[in-house]
Amino acid sequence: MTPFQKLLNFNPTVKLLWRNISEELEKDNYLSAQLKEEVRKTLAQVNGCLYCKAKGTPNPQLYDEKTAVCTGYAEAFLQSKGQTSPSVTNVLDKYLTKEEKDELLTFICFITASQYLGALHQLQPTIIK
Repeated sequence: MTPFQKLLNFNPTVKLLWRNISEELEKDNYLSAQLKEEVRKTLAQVNGCLYCKAKGTPNPQLYDEKTAVCTGYAEAFLQSKGQTSPSVTNVLDKYLTKEEKDELLTFICFITASQYLGALHQLQPTIIK
């Protein structure tokens, strides 16, 4: 069990459902797991969870066009504090299918909630010995 999962020990059902949602959203689907991991790392740089941030920084040198658009949108989301303008969101329509866009926005919301939970609990990075 990860330190993050331990935060949810107060309710076994919530812990199970949260883990299931996390696993479902993180795997390859309309968007690749690799692309979503770059989005997760992008969000972690600002969302305040030191545990999440310690899992790595974005690696833009490896981005393809779709990954650059998705991480760029995540950065715009962070800068606007969730109030991303419609014109910015509409850029996604030029690069993503409806399903990809829906998956990206859902992923951003879920990961942000997870990272905020870690930040609120002041979850610290684990030290591997």
